[in-house]
Amino acid sequence: MKLSARTALPLAALALAGLTACAPGTSDNGAKSDDKSGTLRVWLFQEVNNGPKQHVVDRAVAAFEKSHQGAHVQVEYIPVESRAQKIKAAFNDPGSAPDLIEYGNTDTAGYVKDGGLAEVGAEFAAWDEAKDTDPTAKQSVTVGGKIYGAPLFVGVRALYYRTDVLKELGLAVPRTQDELIATAKKIHQSKPDLYGLAVGGAYTYGALPFLWANGGELATENGGKYTSALDAEPARKGITAYTSLFGDDNCPAAKCAQMGGNATVTAFAGGKAAMAIGGDFNHAAVEAGAVKGKYAVVPLPGRAPGSIAPAFAGGNNIGVLKSSSHRTLAVGLMEQLAGKATQRELFDAMGFLPTYTDVRADVAKKQPFVEPFVRTLAAGAKFVPASPGWGRIDSSLVLPTMFQEIVSGKKDVAKASSDAAKRMNDVFGAAG
Repeated sequence: MKLSARTALPLAALALAGLTACAPGTSDNGAKSDDKSGTLRVWLFQEVNNGPKQHVVDRAVAAFEKSHQGAHVQVEYIPVESRAQKIKAAFNDPGSAPDLIEYGNTDTAGYVKDGGLAEVGAEFAAWDEAKDTDPTAKQSVTVGGKIYGAPLFVGVRALYYRTDVLKELGLAVPRTQDELIATAKKIHQSKPDLYGLAVGGAYTYGALPFLWANGGELATENGGKYTSALDAEPARKGITAYTSLFGDDNCPAAKCAQMGGNATVTAFAGGKAAMAIGGDFNHAAVEAGAVKGKYAVVPLPGRAPGSIAPAFAGGNNIGVLKSSSHRTLAVGLMEQLAGKATQRELFDAMGFLPTYTDVRADVAKKQPFVEPFVRTLAAGAKFVPASPGWGRIDSSLVLPTMFQEIVSGKKDVAKASSDAAKRMNDVFGAAG
């Protein structure tokens, strides 16, 4: 599948996390025993092409069962789209719940608030392989300083660009954010049938690198409480930079204000854009498009020459349910499924980027297309606020609404960002 189902996964994951975040609290579902034998039930996500993933998982399960006599593993593949309801029901009914689940990394805080995930910090600290986990990936399983799972894979975005178009127009590959914006507008001026840089008013994860590169943040945290930072000056600079790309000089607002990430990548792959912000998981789709052989990828530039804009670190995790009556075995299976050997195989089979820095370096040597994404991660990717309220913020489209208000001319950056910050703070306050 090469992560094709993941092109919008972080957004979908956040939206679904919002459903769990505002649902009623679960009942006491703590395990009453820790059986060292018996059947372990696992829920993993069903991929568009699930065969390669299943083969990797089957090998990992066979290795686990061989080294744990008396243990048997049953794996069920569940739809990504409906997982929120299914997992919430499992939290409320420990008797029918699995022992382990795969979950979107932006689901972590909501699931922890629901009381569904077991805290596994001691085991994670004692796990030798965990020391090589990318810090941002580790952050995605951390809530309140405690660990609630193991990262399974990560996904980040970089800059796809048309090599033939830049060569024809005598333009250099942009090295700064200002150069990127200027280059996009020069391309569109010379070739009005092309978006210089395809952008979307609903493309939250394409916009965030502009906010972060300018020193902005989504929110600040103090004592476990979050406060929006969208209305702070650094964030406003980033919002201004991103929204400057909407207009008749690059990507007309009438066409681009409603576009999301999938639409911008589709425009690039179809030959309708000279540049786009796309993920490692979009590689296969671009290769299958009209621009095959006529594009390259570099990290999205930051403010300073040669710098890399921080990217959002998407991806999935594996967690043990608090209700599992096989905690020790379940943690062992979590480590097997999220361990280095399995992550290498998942990369080969599916294109999932490993969460271990050393394994990522190895796969980048094998597959050159991975290199700019690995460099992006190494430069310091960022994550969303670890608040159970973040899912509601995303599912209610607070950021896309802000961008669309600005590019449509309904509000200026100051007003739109202030209103968005207020909406975020209302949700953060309600989430506790």
